[in-house]
Amino acid sequence: MIQAVLAELASLEDPKVRAVNEKHGDDHGVNLGKLRAVAKRLKTSQELAVELWATDDTAARLLSLLICRPKAFSFAELDAMLRSARAPKVHDWLVNYVVKKSPHAEELRVTWFADPDPVVASAGWALTVDRVAKKPAGLDLAGLLSLIEAELKDAPERLQWAMNHCLAQIGIDHPALRARAVDIGERLRVLEDYPTSPGCTSPYAPIWIAEMVRRQPTT
Repeated sequence: MIQAVLAELASLEDPKVRAVNEKHGDDHGVNLGKLRAVAKRLKTSQELAVELWATDDTAARLLSLLICRPKAFSFAELDAMLRSARAPKVHDWLVNYVVKKSPHAEELRVTWFADPDPVVASAGWALTVDRVAKKPAGLDLAGLLSLIEAELKDAPERLQWAMNHCLAQIGIDHPALRARAVDIGERLRVLEDYPTSPGCTSPYAPIWIAEMVRRQPTT
């Protein structure tokens, strides 16, 4: 079964897609729409998902994340998977499609948050963003802002992006801390010049916060 799936992925390889993906650090050439169509046809299969992940092939790992059962993975398995997920898209899908649905999500968040590997730490921050938005009780939001204020400016790119998202999320969802979040963003100016497509919101925290607050329904 796995050999047939791998052969199908190889047949979907497109040099133009690969060229675009490689600019973002993703070493595969399969159109994601076609990849999702394969996943839809295969349906959920934890056994096949584990086999695909073990190939260490980026397209195969993305497919694995679409057909797996998130709650079937142990804490140790998810921790090992995250630490081996170096392609940005694999990293993002693993956190958003699998870890967030796992009963181990909070334990993993705490474990990864202060990891010395900035790529691993970025996953901890991504899970923290999710808690800021959905389950902020128990989080030290003021302490998070202090940490962001001290470390955001010089953080490696992927970690910086996750920390910046946390800064914006706190400002968007927590009015009592909004002015401080905006002030931190204005002083650090992280992602101020990030190119933003027409119709999209800038990731620069002060603009991001203002736009998302503007969209909030009035009471």
